Amino acid sequence: MKVLIVEDEKNIRESLVSSFKSQGFATESASDGVDGLYIAQEYPIDIAIVDIGLPGISGLKLIETLRADGIQIPIIVLTARDSWQDKVEGLSTGADDYMAKPFQFEELLARCNALLRRTAGFATPKIKFADIELDTMAQLVNKEGKNIELTAYEYKVIEYLFMNPKKVVSKTELTEHIYDQDFDRDSNVLEVFIGRLRKKIDPEQTVKLIQTQRGKGYRLNPDYIAN
Repeated sequence: MKVLIVEDEKNIRESLVSSFKSQGFATESASDGVDGLYIAQEYPIDIAIVDIGLPGISGLKLIETLRADGIQIPIIVLTARDSWQDKVEGLSTGADDYMAKPFQFEELLARCNALLRRTAGFATPKIKFADIELDTMAQLVNKEGKNIELTAYEYKVIEYLFMNPKKVVSKTELTEHIYDQDFDRDSNVLEVFIGRLRKKIDPEQTVKLIQTQRGKGYRLNPDYIAN
């Protein structure tokens, strides 16, 4: 699961990023509304934590724009102003829940998990590309009715590519996605994962599923067909 944290107060933002990572979440973060909106529109996000009083564009405007674009990820609003007017305005704009600062991370985490459970029934757990299907709930990869055994990191790589099927994903972006903690982010290791995936998913490699775009990154091959 990936959480987006949009918060202009650096100490709060960094604390939340660290706390969510310790609970096994992948994270994206932004210090203003403009960057937060871009991340929410361009990257696969499961839930967002958005402060109301953001520079650039306000948290309320960010949420309003996402909802107008049809992006229905769960959103929790944060505000330092504990008034019923702010709560009503945030929820009316499209937020799913509300928390006033200061708050305990444990309560925020519990609310996030509750929203994720509530929305899980409406999510699409399976992603298909040609003859390959990913079950994102079970974290399984299936080809022609047979499961393909992948390591946890190999699965993270293929899942991210499947969630961005028309995009060239840079090595930096892909590396930041698969390493949720502060591991050694060696791009050579990423190349090893890609090589293993190619062999496991398409041993013949007549038409490679994963293409290398020199100087840019990786993408799913639009010419790959079921075989």
